[in-house]
This record gives sequence, structure tokens and C-alpha cells, in this order.
Amino acid sequence: MKRGMSRKNFEGVILACAALASLTVSFGSYAQGQSWTADVFYENDTHYRGADYSGDTVGLSKFRNTIQADIKGGLGDGWALRTILRGSYDGVYALNDNEYGKKAGGAITLDSIGGPPPLPFGGGVVNHVVVANAFGLTNNTFGFNSTNPNAPNYNPNQGLQLLGQRWHGTNGGGAEFGVPVRPCNVDHRGCVDFGGYGDLTENKLAFSEFDKRLDFIRELYVTKDLDLGGTDHLFLKIGKQQVIWGRTDLFRVLDVINPVDFSRNNIYDELQDIRIPMWITTAEWRMGATSHLQDSNLQLVWNFDKFRPDDLGQCGTPNVILDAGCFFRAIKNLWDNGGTVSNFANVAPGTFLSTDFGPGQIGLRNVALPGWSLRNSQIGLKYEGVTPGGFSFSLNALSYRSQLPSLHGAKGAQNPFTGVTRTDAQGGNPYLIAFDMVYPRVQLIGGSADFELKALKAAVRLEAAVTRGEEFPNTLRPELFSENKVFRSVIGIDRPTFIPFISSTRTTLISGQLFFQHIFNYQMQQGPLGPVGMPDWENNAIGTLLIKAFLVNDRVSPQIITAYDFRAHAVVAAPSLEWIFNNHLKLTIGANLKTADKIQNWKFDDCRSCNPFPPFTAGPDYPGNPLDAFSRGLGGLEPLGRFRAGPIGAAWKENEAIATVRYAF
Repeated sequence: MKRGMSRKNFEGVILACAALASLTVSFGSYAQGQSWTADVFYENDTHYRGADYSGDTVGLSKFRNTIQADIKGGLGDGWALRTILRGSYDGVYALNDNEYGKKAGGAITLDSIGGPPPLPFGGGVVNHVVVANAFGLTNNTFGFNSTNPNAPNYNPNQGLQLLGQRWHGTNGGGAEFGVPVRPCNVDHRGCVDFGGYGDLTENKLAFSEFDKRLDFIRELYVTKDLDLGGTDHLFLKIGKQQVIWGRTDLFRVLDVINPVDFSRNNIYDELQDIRIPMWITTAEWRMGATSHLQDSNLQLVWNFDKFRPDDLGQCGTPNVILDAGCFFRAIKNLWDNGGTVSNFANVAPGTFLSTDFGPGQIGLRNVALPGWSLRNSQIGLKYEGVTPGGFSFSLNALSYRSQLPSLHGAKGAQNPFTGVTRTDAQGGNPYLIAFDMVYPRVQLIGGSADFELKALKAAVRLEAAVTRGEEFPNTLRPELFSENKVFRSVIGIDRPTFIPFISSTRTTLISGQLFFQHIFNYQMQQGPLGPVGMPDWENNAIGTLLIKAFLVNDRVSPQIITAYDFRAHAVVAAPSLEWIFNNHLKLTIGANLKTADKIQNWKFDDCRSCNPFPPFTAGPDYPGNPLDAFSRGLGGLEPLGRFRAGPIGAAWKENEAIATVRYAF
């Protein structure tokens, strides 16, 4: 059998295909006398990635084989059913196991500025002996077990990468540490369920849809249209589904009911393919024409499914948006097993030594995933209308759980330098770099509009929303986060345009979008050693441009999509060529190319200088009273620079060539 797919995996693909075929036949047999259709396709999506920042040519980064069936038809008495079933196998974890599988990672070394040469993981020069001598302490457990496999919390210098090494080099003195990168059945260090990712074995990574949440069921819902008399109708849709509120592409403003699986291809797949369907009931009162509107309706959305966040990607896989999954796995490993942190202790002027920490001292202590309850369900309301002039609009309100996590300073955690618990008046640990992960409740209000600018022969799309309850990292706060209101908006303009050198008989679509975000009550100030506060930008904009042509009777379609992050100074271009060979076969070749500049602007305070324990975390290079708890602004690219780099900047060394083949049966 071909290397890269075990017999068990191969049999799994065959069984998935057989299940899809049998379900198609079963539905058709059950609904005799009803109209049924079944559309099935197979797709191979192959990506090849060039050199990352470390200089290592990654090679194969995706070899995903997908079969999908879309089945729909009537059930009688006005009820209809639709289901979309999707199963995939990604062979990259077997075919390129040096990068993403059981052989990934290796031994690492960490910096000590002004001190000795780079030191191996587990060889931090500040350890329990040095600290005990300096403070006269006996209750101190610095150091961790990197050498004895038979002792608790074994954390060897193997199967590791430096956090962020794929997207940046020497991080200018940042607090860098190691992160395990092998699948969790091979190396379970730092593995924990973040809500559907973070604790996955190689088999679960390869067969991503076949999990306990039954993700191979992309859609499974029933619908019925009830006549209420006159022009009024009540349209019901109940089951596993996607609810689409947005009018824009790539980035979301209103379209936040379903979480998104960014592990498939970062932000670059179509949203319809990466939204995570949820068990939802929608009831839409279709009122038809009124005295002022051509059409109007009111939609109630109740997401009664168990909470699920965005899938940010497990560290050690090809697509880890913002490198966030690696940050989370790294700090979870620090808490569980201890570890070495580079450039942490300021023991002499200009000297920052790598430091060993024991288990339970710094890192990620707990992940608080909301359980199922009526209180944790999510509910939304949308009113839509169309004016006689063709102006289409919506007003939206939604109460939901944030799909992105927030890190709270862990209350009651032990101080690593004294071995005792230090609390402030509120019972928290001021500035202690130990965290609990939570998903806060968020309230959203907003609206959208579509209209045509006839003078420009263009269609305009608008969205705007204000949220309350979102949380952001903040090194000015003892709890290391703050709650802020956020305004987001997008304007999109679409214009079919004749471009003679492309085609003299067919228009070329030009579509531009500008996304904007503003954080209210933003906190940032200049500390003695650099900026302190919120690493996210107070105001930021991302612009996108699509140019798509249609040639050879629309069978050949070249296009290019570009996006530019104005504050991160990062740009991506994705050229592609789609060829519809016949009614069954479609071929696509393309690339995803990124670049960035002003990378030094991504550096940010990491709160090493927050804790007042001289001569280490408030040492001789730190201005101000060393006994006062506050950040002096010492930082680097790790770990908070990823929030300034954004999804494009943090992936700027993930350039890929892409080939996709799709066959429709």
C-alpha cells in the first residue's frame, strides 16, 4: 500500500464514501413520490510551502482529499430536508511527518542577552539554587525535569520548536520559550481541549471531520413554509446549519453566528467551506410588501448547540492563525511541566538570563469552556427590508459567546520567585504571568445595506456593528486584560468592467473592500522601556481587491485577490487560474504569496518587568522603584507581537503553490 495512508486510514476513507452513497440511496427510497437530488464531488487540494523564517523549506503542507454529498428533497406535507455530508483525509501528517507529524521538531536553545551563549531547553542559568542563595529562600521550586523520564513532569528537549520561529527570527530580547509540535498521541505536552482543537491525535488531524461533534455532517436541517394569510408567511429552518448574516468576504463583521475553522486554510478558504455548522433554529416572518417597503421580514435565530469557539489550529499543523495555537500550547506546557523562558531575569545591567520555571508557576492554568445550558445558548434578531428604489438593508442584534479566547491573570497562583501566593485587594495576582482562558459573553448591534450606484455602474455593500463585552490583552491592568467596546465596519464596491486587453466581449469583475476596526477606551502609554497597554491597534484597516476575468465561454477564469493590513504593513496576493474542463472536472492552480515590512513595530511589552522581585523581574535595568508592581515596557516579538502582526503578518513566511482538482459525479 502507498506510503502515507495506513490500512486503517484507507479503510476509513472507503467507509466514508460508502456511507455517503448509501445515505443517498436511503433518502431517495424513503421519500418515494417526492423530488430528490444528490450532488456528489471529490476534491484533491495540494499545497507546497517554501522556506519559512528559519530557512527550512517546509515542502508539502496540504494533501487533503475530500468527498462531499449534497442531498435534498421533499418529506411531504410541505416539509423538506437538506443534508451536506463531508469527509476528508489529509495525508500531510504521514507524507511530511518531519514537519507536521511524529518526527516534527527537535532540540532548541534559548537566548540570554549579555550572558552566556544560547542555552539548551532545561538549562536556564537562573534556577532554584541561584534564587535561593539570592533571597535566602527554602520554599522555592525553580527548575523542571528535562532529563529523567521516570520522574513526574518529564519535559525533555525534543520534539520542540522555538515559539514563533516559523514567522520571525531573533525577537529582539522577547520572552521566548519552547513549544511541542508533534500530534498529541505522540507528545501530549501542552495538549488540552480549547474547544475542538488543541488535543488532537494524528488520526484526528488527518480525518478532521470524524470527531465527537460529528463534523462530517455539514448541514442537516428541515424546512417548512407556513402560510399565515395574506402576504405573510412563517419560514422555519431547524437543524445543523450555517446562518449567514454578512454581505462581505474574507473578514467578518455581522457574520458571527457560526464559528470558523481557520485550521483548514487560515483566512483564505471560502467562508461557506470553513464556517462550523451549529444546531440552530431559525424562524423567519416574511411579511412581504408594506406601505413603505417592497419586501420585509423578521428573523429569530436561536443557536441551542453547545458552545464552540473558532478553530485556531493546533500547534504542529500547517495552519495556525496568528500562531495563537502554538502560544496556547507553549504556555500550557509551561504550567503543566515547567520550562525555560529566554531573557527573563535581569540580574545585571544589560544582562537578561534565560530562566527555568517549575510546574504551576507561569503559563496557562485552566481552560474554561462554557458548558451547555439555556443561559449559554445564543440568540439573535434581524429585520430586513427592501425599499421601492432597491435599497436593501438589515438591522441586527445578537447575544453570543466570544469565539476568540481571553486570557485572565490567574487568581491564587503561586509566585515563582517566592513560592508563596501574592494577592491584591481584589484577590487576584497583580501582573503574575499565569492565566486562565475564558470565553466572555458579547452583545452585538449593527446593520447592513446593499444598493446600486448607477452613475458608477457599481454595487455597494455596507456593514457596521458595535460589540460590548469583548476582551483584549492589556499590560497596564493587574489582571492583564480589559473589556472594551469595539466598532467594526466594511464597505465593498463591485463593478463589472470592460478591460479590452483581458476580454473585449466579457466584463471583468473588480471588487474592493475596506474593513475598519476601532477599540473604545483604548489604553496605551509609553513606559520607560517601551509602550505599555494593549497590543491590538486602536484603529486599523484592511483593504482587499479582487480582479476576476471570464474567458473561453466562462470556462477559464484567471483572478487575483490581494489584501493589505495598514498597521501591520503586511500584504498577501493570491493569483489563481480556474479551468472548467467539462461539466464534471474543474482544475485550479494558484499561489498564496505574502510579504511584510516594519516588523520592528510588531514588538510589544510582555510584562516580564511587571512583578517587583528584584534583582530578577525588576532588576537593575528597569527604571523606577523595583518594589512597585508596574510594567516598564520591556518586550519583543514574543509573545504579544502576533496580535500586532495580524493574520497576514503572522503568516508572512507561509508562501505556497496550490493545485486543486475537483470532480463532480
